[in-house]
Amino acid sequence: MAGALAMIRAGLGFLNATDVAGLPSAAQAGVLAALGQMQAMHTAAHAAVLGAFTAASGYESGGHGGPVPWLMHVTRVTKGAAKGAAGWMRRLNAHPGIARALAAGGISESWARQLCDWSDRLPEENRAAADQILLAAAAGGVPLGDLAVLAAEMYEKAKAQAPDPEGDPRFDDRGVRLEDTIDGAGVLTGNLTPACTAGLHAVLDALGKNRGPGDLRTAAQRHHDALEEAVRLLAGAGMLPGRAGQPTQVQVLVPLSQLRDMPGASEAEAVWLAARAGEPGCLTGPGARAAACDATVIPVVTGRVDWDVLDQMTSVWVTAHGLHRGAGCDCECGQCSCHPPAPMTDEARARLRRTLLSMAIDALSGPAGLAAYLRTRVLGAPFSTSSLPLDVGAADTIPAHIRRAVLLRARGRCEWAGGCDRPAATCEVHHLIPRADGGPTSVTSCILLCSFHHQVCVHRWGWAMILHPDGTTEARSPWGQVLHSHGPPARAG
Repeated sequence: MAGALAMIRAGLGFLNATDVAGLPSAAQAGVLAALGQMQAMHTAAHAAVLGAFTAASGYESGGHGGPVPWLMHVTRVTKGAAKGAAGWMRRLNAHPGIARALAAGGISESWARQLCDWSDRLPEENRAAADQILLAAAAGGVPLGDLAVLAAEMYEKAKAQAPDPEGDPRFDDRGVRLEDTIDGAGVLTGNLTPACTAGLHAVLDALGKNRGPGDLRTAAQRHHDALEEAVRLLAGAGMLPGRAGQPTQVQVLVPLSQLRDMPGASEAEAVWLAARAGEPGCLTGPGARAAACDATVIPVVTGRVDWDVLDQMTSVWVTAHGLHRGAGCDCECGQCSCHPPAPMTDEARARLRRTLLSMAIDALSGPAGLAAYLRTRVLGAPFSTSSLPLDVGAADTIPAHIRRAVLLRARGRCEWAGGCDRPAATCEVHHLIPRADGGPTSVTSCILLCSFHHQVCVHRWGWAMILHPDGTTEARSPWGQVLHSHGPPARAG
């Protein structure tokens, strides 16, 4: 085994040290074909060794609970790669015929995965025969598209022979899995029915088209953004139960302690003291700015009771009133006739703490409270709206009359300077100066942009939009590209 591995390393080392650019195209093609076979053989060998290693619980010697963490920590691969290797181990263990074809280099890794996926849809007792039929057809030169037709015929035939195919779990060929990863991202996998596949193709084709010279997204990125836009349109159209067509709502959670530490907060708190007038998932960065641009923004200032501070307040009050000694006043004349107060019992002290806490809440809450005062003086628009205790600000969305005026000026289309044919029904109102930066909500400060040009170009890629007095627009990229919705001015005669 060591000798075979040494030969593999030597051969690959020779290939990597060779100046392949100087080889003729025919030689390069031969190398690529041979490497493709070797990749298939490597997959089969890796799956076989990993299967034997797992069956013997070899991973336990390193203190690991399974083959995936062992691969991650010992071979230094990512979690996805480790899961992929374990997947091949299980896949080829269930499909020995395909495993033998891979080991012989008679089929590529990607074709082997596809054949396994097709035969896995069949009842277990039919899979080995299906694998042999598909492998024989592939060896005879049948293209992958025709193999798909053959696999579909075998599936339909097996389904027709089942006594109750609709209730047979072996033919449950649909399912979607959404797994959360990190920072709110996710991975979507699944098997779709033909009807669902056709519908999804229609959605991705309609919403995932390339939007012109400024659209630098890959096809996969366009399809992701199309799916995201479709979900938003469905929710915004009021088609989801329980939403009643409400627009996106952003809740901004601001701990009062953090608010007090912000620049300018100490001065504002001093003014307030002198005057004495009276957790869904979170978005950050460009995603938060994009969501807040055309959404109902509700600022929320949070706080918690610091019981140590409350005890200190109680002690200060007790000391100030001489109750800590259970005696009278502090005079030393010897002629005082004051009656000493009753001793401060534990029950009385607890009542005092509750009273002080209630007064502290009154001082911090309400329109004239410290939370509202700091929020309106330090944060600014759109987080400086009128508030409620402990402090929840209620901010309106873009007024209907302004939204209608923007739609009329845009003539029912996206106002992207480079040109866009997306209709108004799928567009969003964008603040030229973001509301998070104090941008006003007016006809001259808002434009209509489709989801791609708004969410991606402006808020993710950093394009800046300019609205001219005559209604034309201009877009400027961070790398200096400029797009105009109008041609150059005509020369004076």
